[in-house]
Amino acid sequence: MKIKYIHNLEYSYEESVQLGEHRLCIKPRSHGFQRLINFNLNISPNPKILYPLLAASGEEINRITFEGYTDSLSIKAISEVETLKHPCILDGVKERDLTLPFCRSIINRDLQGALEGWMPNGQHDPSAVELAQESLAGSSNNALSFTFQLIEIIQDRVKYTKRHTGPAWPASRTLRERVGSCRDLAMLMVESCRSVGIPSRFVSGYHFEDPLPKEFELHAWAELYIPGAGWRGFDPSGKGLIDERYLTLVSSSKSNVTAVITGNFRGKTNIKNNLTWEIKPLEICN
Repeated sequence: MKIKYIHNLEYSYEESVQLGEHRLCIKPRSHGFQRLINFNLNISPNPKILYPLLAASGEEINRITFEGYTDSLSIKAISEVETLKHPCILDGVKERDLTLPFCRSIINRDLQGALEGWMPNGQHDPSAVELAQESLAGSSNNALSFTFQLIEIIQDRVKYTKRHTGPAWPASRTLRERVGSCRDLAMLMVESCRSVGIPSRFVSGYHFEDPLPKEFELHAWAELYIPGAGWRGFDPSGKGLIDERYLTLVSSSKSNVTAVITGNFRGKTNIKNNLTWEIKPLEICN
């Protein structure tokens, strides 16, 4: 499927401010099951420095700095991407031992960061561990069976809702509230999978579902490293195993570094600022 779309961000400030360094994760991934055909980025005011770099996950992000003062910041990205049909995951795991829990000693050292707990001391959230153990009970300790059982339980326990601001909640809060955004459910899944030894990471991107919704927003899901199949995406707030209608921007073992834009500004205390944004498909060809 080929997708051309625009992602627009507009910041306005009550008075002129001095923009600090900003970090952009708005350029689509160009490997795996998608190919970046064209990418055009317009920023106003013009940055003093626009520095492209490869993130730890292998995706390209941009670091930008400014000089002078401004009362607005505009970021407009037009992307054209081809997403590819995902290979059958069952074909990849044939004759592979998917017995859980996976032992850390058999996991590639490059994946160790995707096994750490989300708590400050590196431990796993007890609520996520309990949920994972419940999912294991009905899975015959098979990694794929566990994953689908986990998604089913999450969707039964937690009501999906939209939440436009704030970081992903910890697993314990999502389970306690019994409601969560896509990023909350993704974090709950990632933490639960990590607790049984499945390398997992948080993904930010879009879901161009069929039929297309009237309004588009960013979406979040989880990527799990399954021996024999590699990194594969699973959406606990959607259909489970993702397909070519999902488009990835960036992934990371830490959810807080996947935001489309992060940055700061200097100005008067308590100065008011406003953000408007738009994600709009321009052309979609199946």
